[in-house]
Formats: sequence, C-alpha cells, structure tokens
Amino acid sequence: MRLFIDCRYVRTRVHDGISRYTASLVAAVRQEGADVTMLISDPGQLHLLPEAPHLRISSPTSPAEPFVARQLNPHAPDVVFSPMQTMGSLGRRYRLILTLHDLIYYQHRRPPRDLPAPVRLGWRLYHLSYVPQRITLNRADAVATVSQTTAELMTEHRLTRRPVHLIPNAPQVVSTPRDPAVMPTRDLVYMGSFMEYKNVEALVVALNRLPEYRLHLCSPITAARRAQLLALAERPGQVVVHNGISEDDYHRLLRRCAALVTLSHAEGYGLPVIEAMSHGTPVIVSRLPIFKEVTGGTDPAAQLVVSDDGGADFAAAVRRLENPAVFAQASALARERSQDYSWVDSAQRLLALAGDITSRPR
Repeated sequence: MRLFIDCRYVRTRVHDGISRYTASLVAAVRQEGADVTMLISDPGQLHLLPEAPHLRISSPTSPAEPFVARQLNPHAPDVVFSPMQTMGSLGRRYRLILTLHDLIYYQHRRPPRDLPAPVRLGWRLYHLSYVPQRITLNRADAVATVSQTTAELMTEHRLTRRPVHLIPNAPQVVSTPRDPAVMPTRDLVYMGSFMEYKNVEALVVALNRLPEYRLHLCSPITAARRAQLLALAERPGQVVVHNGISEDDYHRLLRRCAALVTLSHAEGYGLPVIEAMSHGTPVIVSRLPIFKEVTGGTDPAAQLVVSDDGGADFAAAVRRLENPAVFAQASALARERSQDYSWVDSAQRLLALAGDITSRPR
C-alpha cells in the first residue's frame, strides 16, 4: 500500500500542534515499515520532518488546492491521509482520509492572522454554518479525529455520514523523566499560540498573584501581541518571552518547572499538556472536557481550574504544588497517565484504517 501523508501544514521553524501531529505520525508509520511519501509545499518543512521520500506540490492555501488531485494522481498513491479536513479532492483516483481536530472556529471565528486575507475571509464564511463542513467530510473515504471529545461533538452536530475514527495525539518518548522527589523551580510554562481563544491574558493576570514565579511564553509571538500581554503584568519582568524555543531548551524547562499551564477556552486535544506529563511535569489547565479526557482528570497531576476568576483558582493550584509530597505525587501520576498514549498506537490505527478503506470496492 502506497500511503501519502499531507505534510504541508508542518512548520519550517518550530512546531505547532498540527505540525507536530503530522511529523510524529510520519515517523511512527515509517517505523511500522509502511511505504510512506510526504507531501510538502516548502522545502523548509523537511527541517522538522523525519527522513522519508517526499513530493513537493502546491501550498494548501493556493487557488490550485481544490484540484490538487491532478498533481497526485500521476504518482499513483493508494491512500492519502491529510491531518486537516480541507484538502482538495476533485478528480482524485485514490482513497482519502481527512482529519478534523476540533470545532473551535464555530465559536471563535477569527482565523489565524498569518493566513492570506482571501483565505481568512473564506475561513469566516466556511464556519458560518455546519453545511460546508458536512460536504467537506462526506467527500472523503474515511474521517479521523484526535479525541473522543471532538468525535462526540461531530456526532452531535451531524458533521459526517462516515464513521469517525480516533487517531490520537501522543507525547514523544521520554526515556529520562524528571525525578518527582526534586522540587521544581518557580517557573510556569505556556506552549501554544496566542490567538484570543487561548486566553493567555488570564495567565498573565494570574501571575500577578504569584510574585515569586516566572511565566515562560515559549511560542513565536508578534511584537504587538507581546506588548498587549506585557501590559497586563504588574511586574513585566516575570514574563519571559522566548519567541520560539528549541526542543532541547523546551524539554529542559519542562523538567525543572512547577507546571505547564493553559487557561484556554477551547482545544481539540492540547498536545503540550500530555507532552509535559510525559516528562513527569504536572499541569494546571482550564475546566474543559477535552482536558479532563486527555489528562484523565487525575488530581494533583492535572488540576482543572476556573479560567476567568482573576487568577484566584489558578494561583491556589500553583501554591498547592509547593508542598513536596503533593508535587512528588503529581509528578509520578502525570508520567503514569502519559503512558496511555503512544505514536505507535496512533500509527497502527492509521495503517489499519488505510488498509480497511483500500479493501473496499470503490
């Protein structure tokens, strides 16, 4: 079976959620011995991808996207897997698996700012009703998602006639997690974008209640967004803006900090959360169903807090981890929970699904 994986959403500098999901799946599927070809649109994406055969095609935001099958058909893939649901399919001669990670943009319609203006307009129009999503998903041979929470929402809103298959996110393998007996530094870590629904403002406001702590904002950020966030800090020196961080530095930070934190209003999975737990790092997160699913809701490894109370609940959760016995228990339980997810399992699920749809008559 010739499996093509759409890697055109992989970043060129540092991973975001979709980027890491794609790269990790490619690596795991390759380890399973599958015949994989990566689809890229920018050679710079290869920097964050494993070594594998690749084919360069047009960008997913190109006007050619509805007709991308014309570029793929001559290469005779059996199955194309896309980690997004928007891949073009007109005229395709292969089986197609599309992935929907979340329904965030139906409640939070502002699109990512780095998209071209025509794409942002189309994005808003696309999310005005569920009809375009239904049409998009029903044209695939199979539909996947990364969490049971999203799968249930898809069923609730009747987004597809296809069965919804789980191909979850997972943490990278961590061979040397932190020692639960070693108390953390007074550092808190946020990894994620700075879009409005991520509610990073609430983290900065909560930090005002924790004068001994530093909040590390690890992802790339614009100067304007940085200024907005720092303006909320009573002591701006407490906010450490990395504007992108290397994998090694990020992992070192995770292994010494008190917790990974997010007060997001919506998530499809929250990969940084389970990645932190794999290092034995506790997490403090907003009370979302998806965070309860991913973390298992295991207190004190994962403390689910009120996200918009001025930071009181959040600060109390941080203070709780200052107790050595509580922190040791939280660290050990976090590591234990993370072992419930693996990229090997996700790769096997993808390969089983691809094998199933290729065995069906067209």
